[in-house]
Amino acid sequence: MSITSDRSRARRYAVQALYEWQVSGNSPKEIEQQFLIEHHTRKFDRPYFNELLMGVSEQADELDTEIAPLADRPYNEIDIVEKAILRLGCFELKNRIDIPYRVVINEAIELTKTFGADKAHRFVNGTMDKLAEKLRQVEVAAKKGG
Repeated sequence: MSITSDRSRARRYAVQALYEWQVSGNSPKEIEQQFLIEHHTRKFDRPYFNELLMGVSEQADELDTEIAPLADRPYNEIDIVEKAILRLGCFELKNRIDIPYRVVINEAIELTKTFGADKAHRFVNGTMDKLAEKLRQVEVAAKKGG
């Protein structure tokens, strides 16, 4: 239980840090240092936070290439918060196959309900489902029974 909540908090902070990175243009390392100072008393999975922030920022173009064709709207029209969440979810689907795809999708939906626009979780859910079908074909097929 503690692992999940620590990791969920790491995702939450990563989304906030990615949002700041997208808006400010500051380096991910600077943003990470500031987050660690601001949240030093809070319990969260710091190594996972680092992996998400650095991984998503380094792979942003590659992640966008995966996401853009599957989104039901032009990529440049996707809200910046939703873009951060989709990038994070896509990163996890691609790079953390130890985390079940349903966990990745559920976490993305919860993050969107917390930070995104009203009903944005539906868009994120639909896009994440398509990403899972593309990036985790075998796992998704096994869950669907075929």
